[in-house]
Amino acid sequence: MNEYINLNEKNIEEEHICCAIGDPKHQEGVDEKKRWIKSKLKDGHVFRKLNARGKIFIEYEPIETAWVPINGKNYMHIYCLWVAGSFKGKGIGKELLEYAIKDAKDKKKSGVCTLVSQKKKPFIGDKKFFEHFGFKVVDTIDDYELMALKFDDKETPKFNEPARKMEIDSKDFTIYYSNECPYVEYEVKELSEYAKDKKIKLDFIKIDSLEKAKNAPCVFNNWANFYKGKFISNTILNANAFEKLLK
Repeated sequence: MNEYINLNEKNIEEEHICCAIGDPKHQEGVDEKKRWIKSKLKDGHVFRKLNARGKIFIEYEPIETAWVPINGKNYMHIYCLWVAGSFKGKGIGKELLEYAIKDAKDKKKSGVCTLVSQKKKPFIGDKKFFEHFGFKVVDTIDDYELMALKFDDKETPKFNEPARKMEIDSKDFTIYYSNECPYVEYEVKELSEYAKDKKIKLDFIKIDSLEKAKNAPCVFNNWANFYKGKFISNTILNANAFEKLLK
């Protein structure tokens, strides 16, 4: 029988949050992520993880307050479902998703939704996994898809109109990011130093409010790269990856 823990005000400081576990360079990002979670608990945010030292968790909250450019009523939105390493293939992902589905039903939601992609992308859900549980595509922007498991026919979530632009006015390399992910804090500093050293114009725009998240100019999960005004990827970049991308 697997044992799980839901983070709350009392245990969040003592518990690890899976993603950047055991990597000191990401400690500042972990602290920021925990602060972000604590600020979201009042909204019904759920971070549920296996009681083990590993990257095994699901994270979700009501769509009305979820920091994603998705519009909807009475849905739960899954930010991330991650089962890594030796924990794969043991039914843990199934248990985590079934918990979220049951939680949504118990709270009288109209369904559950999540972001996937037609082609596998980092930090994006596995489409085939969600299809197995009855999720269906309800909206699309380029290769990105919004999937939903509907409990009734009252509501269907969709991407907000600003997200459909997938472009910005600035022609400089621009990165949108938020503290939803503990990896981003370190990479923002690393890229800032790299750009300064190489005299490269690099802009960062922090998504630090619900309004900014809902009006993001692209499909946004926690990081978005723009170049020459166009969205190019959701891949979190380090200095090496950024240099290769520019070349």
